[in-house]
Amino acid sequence: MATRLLIVGWDAADWQRLDPLLITGRMPRLAQVLARGVRSDLATLQPILSPLLWTSVATGKTADHHGILNFLEPRPTGDGVRIAASTSRRTKALWNILSQSDRMVHVVGWYASHPAEPVRGICVSNMLQEGAPARSTDDWPLPEGVVHPAHHASAIADCRRHPDSIGIDELARYIPDLRTLRSDDPRPRQLAAQLARMHAVHQAALATLRTEPAWNAAMVFYETIDTVGHHFMQFVPPRMRHVTAAETRAFSGVMDRIYETHDRMLGELLDVSGPDTTVMLLSDHGFHSDHRRPVIDTSDLKERAAQEAQWHRPLGVLVMSGPGVRRGSIPNAPGLLDVTPTALALMGLPAGRDMQGRVLVECLDGGPAPEAIASWDDVEGDAAMHPAAMRQNPFDSQDAIRQLIDLGYMAAPTQGVQLHMDLVRRETRFNHAVVLAFTGRAAEAVTILEDLVEAYPDEARYRSDLAKMLHAAGRHEACIEALQRLTVSAAEDPALQLLHAACLIHLGKTQDAARRIDALLAAGSVPPEDLLQLGQVLTALGRKEAEGTLARAATHEPDNPLVAMAQARDALLHGRHADVIDHTLRAAELRQALPEAHFLLGVSLAWIGDLKHARASFEFTITLQPGLVDAHRFLAIACRAMGERDAAERHEARATELLDRILREHPSLEPGDGESAPWGWRALARSLGQRLD
Repeated sequence: MATRLLIVGWDAADWQRLDPLLITGRMPRLAQVLARGVRSDLATLQPILSPLLWTSVATGKTADHHGILNFLEPRPTGDGVRIAASTSRRTKALWNILSQSDRMVHVVGWYASHPAEPVRGICVSNMLQEGAPARSTDDWPLPEGVVHPAHHASAIADCRRHPDSIGIDELARYIPDLRTLRSDDPRPRQLAAQLARMHAVHQAALATLRTEPAWNAAMVFYETIDTVGHHFMQFVPPRMRHVTAAETRAFSGVMDRIYETHDRMLGELLDVSGPDTTVMLLSDHGFHSDHRRPVIDTSDLKERAAQEAQWHRPLGVLVMSGPGVRRGSIPNAPGLLDVTPTALALMGLPAGRDMQGRVLVECLDGGPAPEAIASWDDVEGDAAMHPAAMRQNPFDSQDAIRQLIDLGYMAAPTQGVQLHMDLVRRETRFNHAVVLAFTGRAAEAVTILEDLVEAYPDEARYRSDLAKMLHAAGRHEACIEALQRLTVSAAEDPALQLLHAACLIHLGKTQDAARRIDALLAAGSVPPEDLLQLGQVLTALGRKEAEGTLARAATHEPDNPLVAMAQARDALLHGRHADVIDHTLRAAELRQALPEAHFLLGVSLAWIGDLKHARASFEFTITLQPGLVDAHRFLAIACRAMGERDAAERHEARATELLDRILREHPSLEPGDGESAPWGWRALARSLGQRLD
């Protein structure tokens, strides 16, 4: 168990950038932490939007449960929008739980933490640097609610830096050729603004930890790797097609130096915290720095936001080190939702069963984690939250104000303000739909998107996502209808053409699907990011081009376990069991908690006669997905072949029980591939001479 826990957030930190710096000795403090701890990828959530993700980190819950669904939200006064607020969060955050449990906790800079909550410690919200005046000599009042307790506000305000205070010498450490740039080049000033914000957060963190040194936990968040990355990652070699050689010379080192600065700041936090502090360092997602970097080619704000999101890689970083952490252990497919349950366990506290993550027990020393409670939200007592009157859904407030306007009690907002509020509302609903789809609730997402399409019929993005979610919900005819309504944009988008073909295959119209795919291949218009989808469609059509297409997809996305799984399915369809084993092992290496990977590995091991290891794979599959009928079927066959009759009968009975329940709930469901495929459990049983009733 940890006696003191330091959680550090580095937005968008990525092992692809960190590892070369670690190898060359340019991240010495992080290297020291890693030498006595654990490292891993950390799976993100969708949509990859920082306020949603960092609130999920702090609560162990997805955005539809915690309530932060956008960067912005309506002001309760109905006169515009504001940054997403802590008063809109619908559940306790880690700092609330720790405060309620008599732990002193400091929170600095965390997304959606304004106004600062009355924690048992010091809270500095994410609005610390807001309102900077045009000139550094002008007054710069600290916004109300940035600091709790308020008597620390003056000292924390002194930690801020105006962008003008970032002088030429300091900037030149990041841009060595600074003095050769044109005076009107905006990029040095953009960097200065981000450096000023980073330094303000860091100095506030150091001041907080020193002011109240008897703390039990501290949470410090830095957004700079992400914000600077959106401006400067395009200049990292190899040179992108739109970047000049002069720009590469000037700006290619900015990102590495930003990482080095983060290492220095980490060292300063560790020095203040002391040697017996347990550390959790993480990022909410990664950031592309290779051939997958997007080119931003639009000035439209909505389209630009969507393109900027393409910078984000779905794997962030996780580091754990210090007392309570089992050095050298391997986390089992950790994700953002696991951070708060694990942090609570390190502090000797139980997780809530309503948290959607888990305790990473495989990485902890000191025995099992405390038994989970139903919900921390049900635990009474002072949880250091805002008063109930302050906590509200901002959209409910907006609706109430709209009623007052309609009754004539208030003046209506100006057209521009109203349009902005409407945009925030609909984009928040869109984000909610994405969360639902990502968490396996595509049918619920469809309902939201149908409303959005009806209200905004000219918004092609809503229509295309509606089609994707109709497909995910199994409504293939409706998906095709939605695609047809897209007309020109669907015809020009290979991903939507592939979606159309996939729907046709599900409807049994394979010839129509094949003609559509042949036209797409003839046009040679499938970009690298759509190769996975193309390979899956080709596999479904039984086409020999699938293997080569998926191999190209693997070259483009070497760290995507879904590509490896698509390769495994294609190899299994053609009886290439050695390839299935290779691909499923690769997929499991990239993301261990993939039930299908272990299931298909077991299938191929069984077919090559390695029943002992096949059984182990099926048993692990069932730990990840207990209701997978075919895993129990294969297990029964393997156990019977190994002379374990009781185990075989137990798994046969379990498979029958599960299947009966599924058919009661879905009477029109067709048998799965395990029933009839050449590689399925019936075929395996026959090959082993087993009788099937």
